[in-house]
Amino acid sequence: MADLTDPQPRTLPEGTRRVAAVLAAAGHPHAPQLLDDAARTAQQAADALGVQVGQIAKSIIFRRVDDDAAVLVITSGDRRVDEKKVAALVGKLGRADADFVKARTGFSIGGVPPVAHATAPVVLIDRELLRFDEIWAAAGHPHAVFRLRPQDLQLLVLQAPVADVTRAPA
Repeated sequence: MADLTDPQPRTLPEGTRRVAAVLAAAGHPHAPQLLDDAARTAQQAADALGVQVGQIAKSIIFRRVDDDAAVLVITSGDRRVDEKKVAALVGKLGRADADFVKARTGFSIGGVPPVAHATAPVVLIDRELLRFDEIWAAAGHPHAVFRLRPQDLQLLVLQAPVADVTRAPA
């Protein structure tokens, strides 16, 4: 895993450079890191980092039906989003296909970070992330991640609310 402390590393993917710039501007203490292997799923990321799958902050994008806005739910990697709970908070939801995700966020599925989106989404943070002292989120590319504390999410995504947005574990 490569630590990307150089503010403008030439080998850094464009999306990860955008995430790194947002993190640096916010004074976040941890720069993105590149993993040797892709981490398109929470399990792959957890395995690569040697952490619990719940410590992976998944960025799930939905499409709000009323205004076609992107809705970003940042959830714990070991949980599944309950769409009914999310809809009760933000309005009726529709599926967000790969083209919608790319157009609204500027990132491809499998590397969507919680920050640096092309268009500001409606954001909800899963309260289940608060179980951990340290979590990891995608950094704009399937090989890129960054470390943070759950409470950092609210600072980085403009005071997004923490909510119960997941199904009970099986």
